[in-house]
Amino acid sequence: MATPNQTTFNSTQVAEVFNSYPELISEKLFELRQLIFETALALDIDEIEETLKWGEPSYLTKSGSTVRIAWRKSKPHEYAIFFNCKTSLIETFKEIYFDTFTFEGNRAILFNEADDIPVNALKHCIELSLRYHKIKHLPMLGA
Repeated sequence: MATPNQTTFNSTQVAEVFNSYPELISEKLFELRQLIFETALALDIDEIEETLKWGEPSYLTKSGSTVRIAWRKSKPHEYAIFFNCKTSLIETFKEIYFDTFTFEGNRAILFNEADDIPVNALKHCIELSLRYHKIKHLPMLGA
C-alpha cells in the first residue's frame, strides 16, 4: 500500500511501466499520479494501492472506484485517465465538465501532451472516483 503523499514507487512493475513510456508522457502521467495522491491526502484517505491493471498504473482505495492512467503507442501524443465504465462517473463528469475535458466513451478523460491540465476540475473528478462507494447513491454523485 502507498501513502497518499508518496513521491516514489513501491511497485517495481509500476515504475517499469512509467520508465517504458516516452519521457514527456511519463512526466505527464507522473503529474496525474501526483494529483491522485494529493486528492487522496486531502480526503484523509490513508492508503492507496498502486498496482497494475491491464498493464497500466492503477490506484485503488476501499472507499472508491479504481483510477487508471495510461499511454498508448497507437496515439503517441495522447494520454488518459480512466474510470470504471460500469459507474456513473464519466456520465457525471460530462454533465459538469462538458466544455473542459475531452472524453472517450464512458471510461476516460483524454489529454494531448501539449495540453495544460485543468487541475481543479480534474482533482474534483478524482475525488468523486476515490469516494464513489460512499456517494454513488446521490444524484450527480453529490457534485
